[in-house]
Amino acid sequence: MPRARHFAPMFAICLGALLALPVQAQTPADPQPQGDPVVAKVNGADIHLSAVQQAHQMLPDPYRTYPLQMIFNDLLNIVIDRQIAAAEARGAGLADDPEVKEMMARIEDDILQRTLIERHIREQVTDEALHAEYDSTIAKEGGDEQVRARHILVDSEAEATQIITELKDGADFADLAAERSTGPSKSKGGDLGYFAKGEMVPEFSDAAFALEPGEITETPVQTQFGWHVIKVEDKREGEPATFEESEDQLRATLSQRVATDYAQELREQATVERFNMDGTPQE
Repeated sequence: MPRARHFAPMFAICLGALLALPVQAQTPADPQPQGDPVVAKVNGADIHLSAVQQAHQMLPDPYRTYPLQMIFNDLLNIVIDRQIAAAEARGAGLADDPEVKEMMARIEDDILQRTLIERHIREQVTDEALHAEYDSTIAKEGGDEQVRARHILVDSEAEATQIITELKDGADFADLAAERSTGPSKSKGGDLGYFAKGEMVPEFSDAAFALEPGEITETPVQTQFGWHVIKVEDKREGEPATFEESEDQLRATLSQRVATDYAQELREQATVERFNMDGTPQE
């Protein structure tokens, strides 16, 4: 993968977000975490690999997908500059500045809230909970309805209309598809196999799913590919997605539900008073 030419300017934009991360440094007397080697020293304080990895995870897409090895030195420079600036700020007494203390309190609240909810999600969204969610939703509901259809694709409405007339007069659909269709399925008599509604362009899907097995479209169907004559051979209920295919979706859905329910539970346990923008009580 070539190095992005605009990567360095992008770091300047991201610097504000990265500076918000806690400085992960240790004095020489502190023990080095196992598997987390020291990658720099600033005025005697260690910077560990984990600090660079954390900065990497804070990058926006698509830069977060870049291999860490490729951008390691750029990220390390940012972490080093952050630590130097933080030390300078402490030396200047900014840690005791009322404005800084107020900002730090807000950051602390955000971190505490996020950590509380993330840990609650980890406790609740277990493998057992995910399998139960799968059984009660995806497995129970089954897959999307599918149709098996053939089509004949031509360039003009007039030709498609003529083909429909020939089919009504008894012509064989597969034979006409092999002879007249311009689509790649002509070698299979126009057979597209089974497909769900969302797998085809809307105009084609709407027409196909409106037919019963054995029926042919009464009028040509236009899509960006041309004009279609469609015949439905069969309909069936699709197989549900497997647990493995659904796991990411299940985890996201269940995590959102757990977080929402937990936030509501905490609110119900608290005493909350609301006021208007002028400070008067809300009715």
